[in-house]
Amino acid sequence: MNRINLLSQRLANQIAAGEVVERPASVVKELLENSLDAGATRLEVDVEQGGVKLLRIRDDGAGIHKEDLALALSRHATSKIVELDDLESIASLGFRGEALASISSVSRLSMTSRSREGSNEDTAWCVEAEGQEMEARLTPAAHPAGTTVEVRDLFFNTPARRKFLKTEKTEFSRIDEVLKRMALSRFDVMFALNHNQRAIHKLLPATTEAERARRVALVCGPAFVENSVFIEREAAGMRLWGWVSLPTFSRSQADLQYFYVNGRIIRDKLVTHAVKQAYRDVLFHGRHPAYVLYFEMDPAGVDVNVHPTKHEVRFRDNRLVHDFLFSSLHKALAAIQPQDRLPGAETHAGAGLQQGFDAPQQSSLGLAENGQGSMQATNWAERSYAFGSAGEGSESTGQPRYAGNFGSSGSYVNPNAVRDQLAHYADLNDIDGDKEVPPLGFAIAQLHGIYILAQNKEGLIVVDMHAAHERITYERMKTACQNEALKTQPLLVPISIAVSRSEADCAESQQHVLQGLGLILERVADESLVVRQIPSILRNADVEQLVRDVLSDVLEYGSSERVQAHQDELLSTMACHGSVRANRQLSVPEMNALLRDMEITERSGQCNHGRPTWVYQSLSQLDKLFLRGQ
Repeated sequence: MNRINLLSQRLANQIAAGEVVERPASVVKELLENSLDAGATRLEVDVEQGGVKLLRIRDDGAGIHKEDLALALSRHATSKIVELDDLESIASLGFRGEALASISSVSRLSMTSRSREGSNEDTAWCVEAEGQEMEARLTPAAHPAGTTVEVRDLFFNTPARRKFLKTEKTEFSRIDEVLKRMALSRFDVMFALNHNQRAIHKLLPATTEAERARRVALVCGPAFVENSVFIEREAAGMRLWGWVSLPTFSRSQADLQYFYVNGRIIRDKLVTHAVKQAYRDVLFHGRHPAYVLYFEMDPAGVDVNVHPTKHEVRFRDNRLVHDFLFSSLHKALAAIQPQDRLPGAETHAGAGLQQGFDAPQQSSLGLAENGQGSMQATNWAERSYAFGSAGEGSESTGQPRYAGNFGSSGSYVNPNAVRDQLAHYADLNDIDGDKEVPPLGFAIAQLHGIYILAQNKEGLIVVDMHAAHERITYERMKTACQNEALKTQPLLVPISIAVSRSEADCAESQQHVLQGLGLILERVADESLVVRQIPSILRNADVEQLVRDVLSDVLEYGSSERVQAHQDELLSTMACHGSVRANRQLSVPEMNALLRDMEITERSGQCNHGRPTWVYQSLSQLDKLFLRGQ
């Protein structure tokens, strides 16, 4: 058996390089973070052959003193932290002191710098090091205030690592993505990227909100900004701001998701779960939301010393952070109304949130019997039964009638309804005048018994009447259900479940959380629980699987939305069956009643399954279809 030996400094650096320096993009990330920590306002990145031949980063930061240049290439040498207490509240991007030593051990590195402070301000110095030679060579140089780092021949002394690199195009695309992430984290800094002497990006500093949105559009594409809302919310010492996409602008992959914690981009399961829960009601199955979000909190409340790449963090209060993120995004998405999605709208959902946004009350719009405009059900269960039943006002096919504020339609034609309908046609003639027109305009006609065609001041609105009424019905049922206390049901025969010790400990310590969800669990052994009470609405659900999922969520995030999700799923199904179906003929007043209810209903842009409920075509878009004005 071999004896225990102390590894050489060179070998230790190369082992560390295996974690820190994975590819050229890793080098760019570490060096850009150092420049930003040095207070740089201009960053220029030059790349040759995908970063394998040359990586050069120039900045105008504070620079490095002559005495510190050689020390900067030593392992665990840093200016970011001094003592153990500094690890408890890290405000800088870098702090481990491993990057420069790791990079210099697998490349030919030269670093030229001139400090803005000190007695030798007019003199710059250059330090050079190669993988085989750990001795740094210091020489005078000409250089403005700031630092330039050149990394040549990456992995020249580790051929095995070089073989794992991808093509030049792939490696450069990774570098491009790193620079985009950095550019989104610091709007006040100019970023420039060149590849093989060709300019790729030059992002100027952005100080105003319009300039920030322009930079986001340059990085994420103009379609993202056009289909997103800006949110801003602050509570309990935490602040969340940024851009979140409309549910209709979803992605097949999670490739347009940027989340920053105190300026550091991260990937965290807790954050992903909170965002997913916020979009649960409005996103089509299998799709992913897009967002650029900035989360700010006390550095002492987040631990970034988790992984060498610093992509992962741990929050000291998981539940508080999760609930804040979820509630902020959930309210922002609920606050989106049709007028926010039309041209010229100020899509600033956060403005309403900061002032305690209260959604407007929905008017009575539902399926009624004998032309009654509202239901007389005393609770959500009775109301859902009324939605699913076919009364006297139903068609012979069993499909329920749609009765809006203008009453129901039938074989008997009410003269007042005819006059109202003619009045609405007259409104269409005045739509180009000074008269105020609702965002979704006025109904013109019904197409194939499926779509409603409406005209507003700017163009044409096409509404899927079943999807729209389904969302309106669903939101009304949710509101009615939320206004009542959660009904629970004791089990006549308690269910015994075998769980792990950690799950049993969680059920015992988080009883108040579980009781709030309508679950009463009793621990009868180290690894056994008994379910004694469940929510009555979930009496037909798989209780054992539900309890396991809830415990898993509480362990991971400190709370669970499983019960609410199951309840919403049932309400969604009832709303779907209780909404107007295809080939149901509506009068113009009924169609207008549906449009008005859409304008005041939360999340009316999508049905319960995430499909869009309406689309808009401007007059200029219609003109292009017919080559008018070409």
